Amino acid sequence: MARGVLKPDTVGSLNFCPQCGNLLDIPGEDDLMICNLCSYAHQSADMEIEVVTTSRPGAFPSALRNKRDDVQQDLKDATAALVKEPCPKCGNPEMEYHTMQLRSADEGQTVFYTCPKCAYKTKLNS
Repeated sequence: MARGVLKPDTVGSLNFCPQCGNLLDIPGEDDLMICNLCSYAHQSADMEIEVVTTSRPGAFPSALRNKRDDVQQDLKDATAALVKEPCPKCGNPEMEYHTMQLRSADEGQTVFYTCPKCAYKTKLNS
């Protein structure tokens, strides 16, 4: 049975020898992919492919990202109380507030204000 020109088998960005299945090395200056086992050679220009990978933001764990997520969740879960403090942006007579200990224990809490009318946000380190 006559066979045509063999081309390397490609899986993702890896090229395998079509004769023996060995992983082909990255081409050198001569632009050839040469099999170290059976000496099969192929022009690498024939095999140019574009590989695009994507990942979701949480695919790479990070202690800093986890801490940020915890703080953001705490801010979402915090129940806000009303205080008679005018909003600097729209003049609404009341703002919602909640406190959180973000700095060291010997320092005061941080007070977060949110206007229920225009959603303006500000904070105060007390």
